[in-house]
Amino acid sequence: MNKVVRTSLLAALVPVTLMNSPAATAQEGAAKASRADLHYIGLLATTLNHRSIGEATNEAAWGSAGTLIVGGHITELFHAELRAGGGFKDAEVPDSDLTLSVDYFASWYIGMHYPITDYANIYGQFGFSYISGDAELGNPEEDRNLQFRDLEGEFPDSGFSVSWLAGLDFEVMENTFLVFEGGKLFEDTGTEANTFQFSGGLRYEF
Repeated sequence: MNKVVRTSLLAALVPVTLMNSPAATAQEGAAKASRADLHYIGLLATTLNHRSIGEATNEAAWGSAGTLIVGGHITELFHAELRAGGGFKDAEVPDSDLTLSVDYFASWYIGMHYPITDYANIYGQFGFSYISGDAELGNPEEDRNLQFRDLEGEFPDSGFSVSWLAGLDFEVMENTFLVFEGGKLFEDTGTEANTFQFSGGLRYEF
């Protein structure tokens, strides 16, 4: 009799133990954390760092912009997105009368993200951008402005450029991520001036 009871209890406990095992819990957590087939939108504040400005002194200057993101997760690890941004503050180049303006830009990226904890991910992405802006040079006859004459007018000369980004995100609420990232927005092949982008903001996945 006791042997029958013990056998019945053992048979009942085995499925319960398997359901609560670490492997089962891990599988459940992985399914819950899956991002495949999700879409996302985001809004970032972006700082633009213009570098290698001028033929002699290679000056640097800072401007700012806002960036809107629309994208989707292709698989658990890969994503693709579109970005559109507009300049807020122009960059004034030190020791000169040159001002660089980025009116707007549009980018396409494909990238890979990898979870480092159950609430944080690192990611990198590569793509192409189109940039529209201009460079205004006051007092071009002054000696301090001679090296910037090639920049005056449309900026950059080459509107299309390769872009890349690397970043980190943290899930602060369900499906809502705090984002920090940086990378290159474009390089002007005509003057070799280049611009890096550093952004922070929020992304929501649905």
